[in-house]
Amino acid sequence: MNVRRRSDRATPVVDTTSRHVREIVVEANGIALSGLLAEPDTPVPRAVVVAVHGGGMRAGYFDSRALPGLSLLELGARHGYTVLALDRPGYGLSAERLPEGQSLSDQTDTLHAALASFARDHEVGAGFFLVAHSNGGKLAFSAVARDGGTGFLGLDVSGLGTRYAVDLPQLPGAGVPGDWRRHWGALRLYPPGAFALGRALVVPVPRLEAEELPRWPGMYPSIAARVHLPVRLTFAEQERWWCHDDEAVADMTGRLATRRVTVARQPHAGHNISLGWAARTYHLRALAFLEECLLARDAAGTPPVRSREGSPRQKTPHQLDFNLG
Repeated sequence: MNVRRRSDRATPVVDTTSRHVREIVVEANGIALSGLLAEPDTPVPRAVVVAVHGGGMRAGYFDSRALPGLSLLELGARHGYTVLALDRPGYGLSAERLPEGQSLSDQTDTLHAALASFARDHEVGAGFFLVAHSNGGKLAFSAVARDGGTGFLGLDVSGLGTRYAVDLPQLPGAGVPGDWRRHWGALRLYPPGAFALGRALVVPVPRLEAEELPRWPGMYPSIAARVHLPVRLTFAEQERWWCHDDEAVADMTGRLATRRVTVARQPHAGHNISLGWAARTYHLRALAFLEECLLARDAAGTPPVRSREGSPRQKTPHQLDFNLG
């Protein structure tokens, strides 16, 4: 990974999408966010899976084309969900306007605005469920910590901890891409073609995002204390950026306000789980966790919902009011 300087241009759009996955642009308070969208055959999805990529990657991280079946977007759509993978602020289409990226707080504002905009134009079913990777996990936690997590069902975060497994000078920064082996792990964990296709997804990390990397361990406790929704944390077998021993994981989960935390270990995987052989296994488990969140929501009673025009309508299974203003 490299940190984008002001003189850098946005990376050209490369067609790395799977079949049935289309490009989309979502407006967020005047900021155009590019991304990928896959929708089910049904008029109303069961929910919307929002996929949030990590640092130095694009939304296509969740749409691996190395082998059929690895794409979260296609898999989710086949199971009745809309899957929306957005390029975070400072990536993709927004890179030209936001060459420095945004702070985590500002990214949170932008994501909330983007999902509110998306909900005005699309059916969202029960609401939004976040599947996030690495730096995108920070945004996922921050998003559900805002306003009590209204409109969200839960989150599944992979490749993120609170204690770095490297010294701070080893973190990606200006002129320091970071050790590629920590991003990928052993080559055998990835199918043929994964690295060639992955080159189209790799982009510089915006400066503001890179500057916050050393501060994340200190930022996490106050964010975690406001996370009341179900959380699933996944650590790859060869996760090398973060400490994920029992003590480190207990400290991370113990700071969350939610009573429901699940910790999973993903065998045969490196940090970039969704680009490896284990992608399908991980994505199925993330969707299974979403299924459990929907069951819990139904058991607790489903509140009234709004149509895209904002008028009340009769409830259908797995629907939730989503209004971020």
